[in-house]
Amino acid sequence: MEIRLLKYFLAIVEEGSISKAATVLHITQPTLSRQIKNFEESLNTLLFDRDNHMALTAAGWLLKDRAIEIIDLVDK
Repeated sequence: MEIRLLKYFLAIVEEGSISKAATVLHITQPTLSRQIKNFEESLNTLLFDRDNHMALTAAGWLLKDRAIEIIDLVDK
């Protein structure tokens, strides 16, 4: 798992949409969508409920807390 993917994931959570997160991350929306889809496939789980405006799934909520911890540790 790459730290970059965790940062992408958290940007989507914070911004509430892939397009807004892509703008903040300075990447294209299709690139970010593809990266997150591949990330979900590698984890074998869905992180977002796309039918509900990118709401987090139960797995997404668990990853959010861990991702924050991991990124905080890496930044230290």
